Amino acid sequence: MFITFEGPEGAGKSTVLAMVAERLRARGHAVLSTREPGAGDVGKAIREILLHGGDIHPHAELFLFLADRAQHVERIVRPFLSQAHSENRIVLCDRHADSTVVYQGHARGMDIEELRRLNWLATAGLVPDRTYLLDLPVEVGLGRLKDPDRLDREPIEFHRRVREGFRAEADRERERWRVLDATQSPEHLVEEILADLGPHGASLARE
Repeated sequence: MFITFEGPEGAGKSTVLAMVAERLRARGHAVLSTREPGAGDVGKAIREILLHGGDIHPHAELFLFLADRAQHVERIVRPFLSQAHSENRIVLCDRHADSTVVYQGHARGMDIEELRRLNWLATAGLVPDRTYLLDLPVEVGLGRLKDPDRLDREPIEFHRRVREGFRAEADRERERWRVLDATQSPEHLVEEILADLGPHGASLARE
């Protein structure tokens, strides 16, 4: 089962993901916690460029994210899910393909349908079973940041387009997405997620 966590900056995705992973492991599931960009040696190098590099052209930024995603899916996510007893395996990922549609499409103005096609190429068709959108006002999220990176420092209007983009994507594909109020405590969000997943923690796996 492949679960992704999305949201604007400062939504608390990493914190909530770690707490969900701990609870699912306690239920007996094999859980891989990962992120985009930044998983594996290649991902770490790309993440450093993307978040802490200098001026990056939007198209270069896009292809760096896609390169990270292709490496991540084929070297980390798919191998984990394809191992024995895969029905008991859960991948929790902090950001995935939807972030590219939102950041490069809704926020930067690139062609959204073309971005969907590029994502499909990068992931070889892998789509999350469930995506949790941790949604909160932009000003609240940015106010939580202690060490802003290159993307965090984008103008406030950019971050507003990001939030609107995530909400539009969630509304577009309601069966996969669940929108959560990220102004609530992480503990409350974890309980909402576990309730959504069901008593066995993996009841949403696709046929």
